Amino acid sequence: MTRWKLLSVLLQYPDEELLGLGDDLPSWLRETPLPELQALYVRTFDFDRRASLHLTYHTHGDRRQRGLELVRLKRRYAEAGLPIAPMELPDYLPAMLEFASIAPAAGEALLVEHRVSLELIRSRLHDTESPYAELLDEIVRALPRPTRAQVEAARKLAQEGPPAELVGLEPFAAGVAS
Repeated sequence: MTRWKLLSVLLQYPDEELLGLGDDLPSWLRETPLPELQALYVRTFDFDRRASLHLTYHTHGDRRQRGLELVRLKRRYAEAGLPIAPMELPDYLPAMLEFASIAPAAGEALLVEHRVSLELIRSRLHDTESPYAELLDEIVRALPRPTRAQVEAARKLAQEGPPAELVGLEPFAAGVAS
């Protein structure tokens, strides 16, 4: 199993199949009962939006630009022959890692494009002392060093959060009587 494929599997919701990897698992995954791993995963990635594994959320929020980016990602995956499950968004980090496992050059370039989100998640996981931080460390270690602009963008996102959509929301502005 390639490094990218293994990281993809390790960053998905834990199940019996994951535990079947045995020695390929980090010790904390091998030693923690499955129900505890599942609860940790949900607390870490589903209840903390700064640790969301949906990478375009961090840079685009729920704005229209995110939808365009999701369509672009689906096209890139389709061109490489990577099927995406109907209910899975293509910006899900395990999907990007899967893409990198089948198309290394294109996949690694895609991860570099989303370096700001990766750094934001990694920082959050370290701040919360999550054992998942070591997996994000492994990902970023395999990529070129972040640029100064990427580091600054990650810092800014950590402070401000993802951008919010303002277009089309005028009737709901504060102070508007209905």
